[in-house]
Parts: sequence; C-alpha cells; structure tokens
Amino acid sequence: MKLADWKAIVEGLLFAAGDEGLTLKQMAMVLEISESTVLDIVGELKNDYSKTGRGINLVEVAGTYQLTTKKEHAGYLKKLVESPTSTSLSQAALETLAIIAYRQPITRAEIEEIRGVKTERPIHTLMAKVLIKEVGRVEGTGRAILYGTTKDFLEYFGLKTLEELPPLPEKVDEQFVQEEADLFFDRFQETIEDSN
Repeated sequence: MKLADWKAIVEGLLFAAGDEGLTLKQMAMVLEISESTVLDIVGELKNDYSKTGRGINLVEVAGTYQLTTKKEHAGYLKKLVESPTSTSLSQAALETLAIIAYRQPITRAEIEEIRGVKTERPIHTLMAKVLIKEVGRVEGTGRAILYGTTKDFLEYFGLKTLEELPPLPEKVDEQFVQEEADLFFDRFQETIEDSN
C-alpha cells in the first residue's frame, strides 16, 4: 500500500476516534503493522498539516494522538458554537433539559427513570452546548453525577433566574384519568366482542 493510502486511513481513524484519540499501539493493531511504521505515517501526516494551510493539527497528548483545530481559528469556532442558528435541540434533548431545569440537581438515573429511556446522548449534547453542567455528586456508593442548568441556559431562554420558569401544571385529577381509562377499555372490549 502507498504512503498516501496509509496516511488517509490513519487520518480517518483519528477523526473517528474524536477527542479520545488513539495510541500508536491501537493504530498498529488496527492497521496490522508495526508501531514504528505507524509512527512514521503519523510523522508524515503531522508534517502535511504543518506545511499546508489546513484547519487542523495532529497533536500528541500523553501518548495519544488526536486531531485538533488550530488555535488561530478559535474566534471563528467560538462564533459557530454560540450561533443561535447552529443545530437546534432534539425532542430528547429538550425533554432532558426540562427535567433537569425543574428537578435540579438530578442524576442521570433519575432522569432516565422519569423519561423511561436512556439519556446519555441528550446529556452529552446539552453539556456540549453548555446548557447544563455537573453541579456535584451524590453521597454514597457510586457517587453519581448531579446535573443542573448553567448561566447560558438562562440566557438562551431569556430568564433572569430559575424562578421565572413557567409553573408546572397542578396535580392531574386522578379520577378523571381513571374514568378516561375505563371508557377506553370499555370501547376496546366492545370492539373485540363485535369482531368475534
């Protein structure tokens, strides 16, 4: 295989690894070549990034290689992240954010109990958008992370304090809910009997 092909593969691996990066050993194992050969490929790739007007660098941090943006472009990247037109929140992220806003501080397990589904990805999205943050840890075994909203959350929604959040609806009339459920099941039972 040509050096250009190896460089392209390593670049793709590093891109896919994201901010976790990869060690020489990991890349050598995936590519099924020696670590010294991977080191040569990484060196060539680093050289390519430094010589050309590219927007990314290849850096080594604590024995792990990763792709990073260039420092001189930080102002533009900040504008992208802070731009109100950048990606909107998904339904899952909005639900998770609402739960955190009203119930903070709250753990991921408590959020998942309320939503009934996993919330790892929505929490990651909200953390990346700096709408929530870690505000502490639960005492005891496991010391689960507690989440709360940020100042950016207040700014994003035009609130001065959390007290300005709209009030949650009062407790739902359980008798009304039960009557509605009974009516539904009566109709369902009639439908089954009619079809037999």
